[in-house]
Amino acid sequence: MKKVVIVGGVAGGATAAARIRRLDEQAQIVMFEKGPHVSFSNCSLPYHLSGIVADSQRLLLMNPDSFESKYHIDARVNSEVVSINRAEKTVTVQNVITGEKYNEEYDTLILSPGASPIVPNLEGVNLPHVFTVRNVVDIERLQKAIVEKDAKNIAVIGGGFIGVEVAENLRLAGRGVSLVEFAPQILTPFDEDMVQILHKEMVDQGVELIVNDGLAKISETVVTLNSGKEIHADIVVLAIGVRPETALAKEAGLDIGETGAIKVNQNYQTNDRHIYAVGDAIEVYHRLLNKPTRLALAGPAQRQARAVADHIYGRTVINKGVIGSSSIQVFDYNAAATGLTERIAKQAGFSVEAVYVIAPDKVGLMPSSNPLHFKLIYEVPTGRILGAQAIGKGNADKRIDVIATLITMNGTIEDLKELELSYSPMFSTAKDVVNMAALVATNIMSGRFKQIRVSEVRQLVESDAVIIDVREENEFANGHLKNAKNIPLSQFRERMHEIPKDVPVYIHCRSAQRSYNAVMALENSGYDNVYNISGSFLGISLYEYYQDITKNREPIVTTYNFK
Repeated sequence: MKKVVIVGGVAGGATAAARIRRLDEQAQIVMFEKGPHVSFSNCSLPYHLSGIVADSQRLLLMNPDSFESKYHIDARVNSEVVSINRAEKTVTVQNVITGEKYNEEYDTLILSPGASPIVPNLEGVNLPHVFTVRNVVDIERLQKAIVEKDAKNIAVIGGGFIGVEVAENLRLAGRGVSLVEFAPQILTPFDEDMVQILHKEMVDQGVELIVNDGLAKISETVVTLNSGKEIHADIVVLAIGVRPETALAKEAGLDIGETGAIKVNQNYQTNDRHIYAVGDAIEVYHRLLNKPTRLALAGPAQRQARAVADHIYGRTVINKGVIGSSSIQVFDYNAAATGLTERIAKQAGFSVEAVYVIAPDKVGLMPSSNPLHFKLIYEVPTGRILGAQAIGKGNADKRIDVIATLITMNGTIEDLKELELSYSPMFSTAKDVVNMAALVATNIMSGRFKQIRVSEVRQLVESDAVIIDVREENEFANGHLKNAKNIPLSQFRERMHEIPKDVPVYIHCRSAQRSYNAVMALENSGYDNVYNISGSFLGISLYEYYQDITKNREPIVTTYNFK
């Protein structure tokens, strides 16, 4: 009878245990978890703060009795594995309540210790009103402190997924929230031109968003930033990031990879063939960057756990690496991303191009139709798709899932252009935004027309470039670029002679679709230095707004337009 010992539960450990049981009814499976809960929905933790998950006990998925009765798995909580004795093939376990220690033998050992929140070595981080969020105990302690203090102002340090979700849910609960991010933006899976939409949404919802500034120190009532800015805070939540739990592996002489996480082979084995590792504690292979990376996501952890169980029992494991697909809700907006951002792709040495299109998420006649902002990143000259980002009030995630599938299949913009997707006026448009992005990309790749980005428009305005706004007169009157000339598309051919041929001309509309038609009309009429402004006025307004108000700079528009 095979004995498998698993260190850590949740996504990695619990999945491995359940899969092993399905493969081997006779195996002895022992799972250790140093906390009181062996299986919980860690991605749902922030939603307890707003009451979306009102009862914290609902975050618990399985308890030891359930593991025993349903799967005959021996799950032991409050039991910390403190050392691995590789020669004897035993682990030393300490009961965290009584302090008692004992040894447990194994034939195969699976490590799924996860990752712990980063706590910087700064003044005040150990004060009683400073919290991190990793498990159900953490979120219960945080919520209890907020209620007991009736905390009016809470500072969240860190603008990653956990920080943004904690800030959002605290704001939904009616708390005053400041979100501080050291980098120039929150949520690094999104490029700068896309993330401004989420910056604006945070501000619109009443969050004090501070980027490009970091934590310096914490006192009983004040958080001081590197800039000297002070934030009054009754509660502080540190969400700076996570660090893989590798102490146990290091002490056992297991190899640590270049990313600082546990090094594993294609079968998730460590350098000890009897020891496997999965989840947030390991480094994985990035199939686009062709190098090791870390990826703290539940989906990959579950697939790794299943693969480990299969390999233990001699089943073939196909390790395709990771691409990094994620999604998040930020108040009224849904955001999702997959693959590489344009910034990371360029840093990695790819020759890339990107298109940014705005299209309805469903037929415009439908009352719930809203703009969907979509960015597609692809390799030049192959057209291979490298990444995508989608943000809108509709189904951003399903569009990104389409792209994630294509990336996994080494798909190109030509594949995406011809992809046949389901259609109903209530769900999408006949030519979905992902198809539309591919059409734009293939046109640019073939040299059919040229584009510039919303990030380049300020320079054009400040240099008094020739910018033509082809929206209708009433749209123009409601807000426009300060130096733009209005020639509506409905009058365009009659007034084309007003546009000079001897200088570059930049065309925009609301979302870059009418302006594309105007660009084609000009090119077919002898103009050869014409550019479509990707994203157009809606994209420009969203890109400029947050930066204008935070940098206190002169707007380049008469009035922002976000609809």
